[in-house]
Amino acid sequence: MKRKLMIKKAVLALLVLGALQSTYSQLTGVKASQLIPSKDDDVFSRHVYMDMRSLHVSRPTTTLSSQTEMAEPKSIESMLADNQYEKVRVMATGYTAGVESTGKHKNDPSYGITYSGVKVKRDLYSTIAADLSIYPIGTILFIPGYGYGVVADKGGAIKGHHLDLYYENVEDVYAQWGKKYVDVYIVSKGNGKLTEAELTALNENKDMQVFREQFTSSQKK
Repeated sequence: MKRKLMIKKAVLALLVLGALQSTYSQLTGVKASQLIPSKDDDVFSRHVYMDMRSLHVSRPTTTLSSQTEMAEPKSIESMLADNQYEKVRVMATGYTAGVESTGKHKNDPSYGITYSGVKVKRDLYSTIAADLSIYPIGTILFIPGYGYGVVADKGGAIKGHHLDLYYENVEDVYAQWGKKYVDVYIVSKGNGKLTEAELTALNENKDMQVFREQFTSSQKK
C-alpha cells in the first residue's frame, strides 16, 4: 500500500513538471533546447554561448498567492553588466555607404564594401567603423541604443575612442542616432580579419533570434 502511494506521488510530480515546462514554453516562446548552446556552432560566435544561460533565464516567477507574475526579460545591456564585460565611453556617430559618408556612388564597384572586405550590414550584428589600433577588425561591441556592432571598417576621421555606426540611409542616421557619447561593452576583441561567412553566422545564430524584435524596435525609435 505504501509503495503504491509513493508511485502515485511520483507520477503526479512528473505530470506537474511536464505541465510547468509546457506552460513556460508557451509563455516565453523559448524551448528547453534553446537554453543550452550547441557544441557544433561557429567558433567565431562562441562569445554568445558564454552568456546564453543568462540570456534565457527570464523564467516566470510565482508567489504563494493565487496571482502569478512574470519576471521582466533581462535586456542584453543588463546581462553584459552582470557578467562584468569591460565598458568604455566612446563618441559615436552614424554613417552610410553613400557619397555623403564615403564619397562613393552606387555605380562604384567598391560601393558598400568595408575595409575588411565584407558588405555593410544593419542587422542583429551590424558593421561599424573604428580606430583599428584600438579595436581590430572583427571586434564585437555592444552599443546601447544600437545593438551589436562588428568592427569591419575604418575612416580617416575615426581616431581614438570614436565609432561610426552603419545605417542604411541618411534619414536613419539623423532620426535614430546622430552624434552622442555612449558607454559600450567590449564583447570580444577581433584578430584583424572578418569574412562574410562569419558575419552571416552571427546574424543567423538561432539562439539570438529571440532578440530580433528587441533590435528591430530599437531601430524604429
